[in-house]
Amino acid sequence: MKFNYLSIAFASVLLSATANAQQKNTVLSKDWYQKDLAKDTFYGISLDQAYDFLKGKKSTSTIVAVIDGGIDTTHEDLKNIVWKNPKEIPSNGKDDDGNGYIDDIYGWNFLGNADGKNVNKEAEEKYRVYYKFKDKYSNPNIDTTKMSFWDKYDYKTWKRAQQEIEDPVKSSQDKQMANFLSMTYHALLKADTILVKSLRKNEYTIADLENYKATAGDQSNYAKMTMMQIVQVANFAPTTTNTEILKDLKSESEKYATADDARNNAPETYRANIVHDNYSDFKDNHYGNGDVHAQDPMHGSHVSGIIAAQRDNNIGMNGIADNVKILSVRAVPDGDEYDKDIALAIRYAVDNGAKVINMSFGKAYSPEKYWVDSAFEYAAQHDVLLIHAAGNESENIDSLPNYPNGDLLAYGGIQAPNLITVGASGDPRIGDTHLAANFSNYGKKTVDVFAPGERIYSTVPETNKYAYLDGTSMASPVVTGLAALIRSYFPKLSAEQVKYVIEHSVEIPKNDSTVLPGTSDQIVPFSSLSKSGGIVNAYNAVKLASTLKPEKRKK
Repeated sequence: MKFNYLSIAFASVLLSATANAQQKNTVLSKDWYQKDLAKDTFYGISLDQAYDFLKGKKSTSTIVAVIDGGIDTTHEDLKNIVWKNPKEIPSNGKDDDGNGYIDDIYGWNFLGNADGKNVNKEAEEKYRVYYKFKDKYSNPNIDTTKMSFWDKYDYKTWKRAQQEIEDPVKSSQDKQMANFLSMTYHALLKADTILVKSLRKNEYTIADLENYKATAGDQSNYAKMTMMQIVQVANFAPTTTNTEILKDLKSESEKYATADDARNNAPETYRANIVHDNYSDFKDNHYGNGDVHAQDPMHGSHVSGIIAAQRDNNIGMNGIADNVKILSVRAVPDGDEYDKDIALAIRYAVDNGAKVINMSFGKAYSPEKYWVDSAFEYAAQHDVLLIHAAGNESENIDSLPNYPNGDLLAYGGIQAPNLITVGASGDPRIGDTHLAANFSNYGKKTVDVFAPGERIYSTVPETNKYAYLDGTSMASPVVTGLAALIRSYFPKLSAEQVKYVIEHSVEIPKNDSTVLPGTSDQIVPFSSLSKSGGIVNAYNAVKLASTLKPEKRKK
């Protein structure tokens, strides 16, 4: 699932008065997350200082895979850094490199078929699990003592889904939220119609709206107030457009409406209707197509820009790593991803030379976890580092299921040595009043580091555009970019060594207190929210990396 925390923001409207939701005066710097605290007073990653330290050192081109919903390979700031398969001849309809994937020029799309049709939306995993095992496990007298390990895992997974779906309180809350979001959407749609005429623009930004002087008592004034009320509560960036707000709100509204319907009806089989693989057979793996753009590459394009948008070209923005090629693997729909697609996406990335893989997605259920565990182990065997977003539910994931994760049940529960899980940090000067972004998941046992993930400016599709987005989905590629930078300038360091460097070079803020994500006033030490206790720092990391000697890898 593409992480979306809008429902949290809109829930705050529903559960509390919005009159007090005032937006702070902010200082918007497009590259605040790359800046240095001592020099620039932003809680960034000290990227310029890192490059100063690396000046004169040679770098090696490094392939970074982005497993996501697709990317815009034609974007002005991405077109020169996208990976191109050197062994494949474009658009000849042949598998030139013999890897089983025809015309995989920029990567591969596991959410499509050979006819060019693509999966764009999907149901949540809990509903797929619930209906898949409902007939098998609904007997209250079922004997679990004779079950195999994975049968017990399936049963426990189904029971958890059953409890959540059949919970009358949760059902009532979802209905309430669906109704509220629908009403809010239609109110904003009406306000937007008025504002489009008043501003004489079909698309306008929040900044345009703030600067618009509406006449008191005029309907355009009420329309502006309606729009700004939601803007303030959801904390949108000034560059966010009316079309983006309406699109996101409509998506959230439909999600809750679908959830209500899914309690009584099995979800639509979007993937099965298009992909036509034998899902239960992992060896049936050469499905999909080469369309890595597909319908909506917004999320993946933004992630890719953070990692490696072309630096110093006087266009748009600078990515973090300067000698990187982005390999796109499309496996994340609008909804929950499938374990098989994710496992195959990881293996495809590894087989095509990726040294770092960004995974800005996640879900609460993983019925085929053994496939994903096997892919994690495959990546570890090939010295590939995995970076995963912690999620945007404001939850302690030490005590809540969050997938994929490093607990490799398929290998006796050992911890993946090549995985970094990332929470999102903010900065008081860019709108967030606390170090930990309010939406971010956290966990002293499960989250390794925090990285900037609020008001992150990066590449988006639609004629070379750029936008600010929030989420651990944005924090993860900050760490991925840093990992790629280290692997590029210190190519002999192993994935485990790079993980060590990133986690042991964090900047721990002197003022260690922050408000616990999901609360308004519960103060906790920022260092208590992750294993490392700090925010990744590129300058500290490259200095530490320069002191390490390559380790001999086990064969």
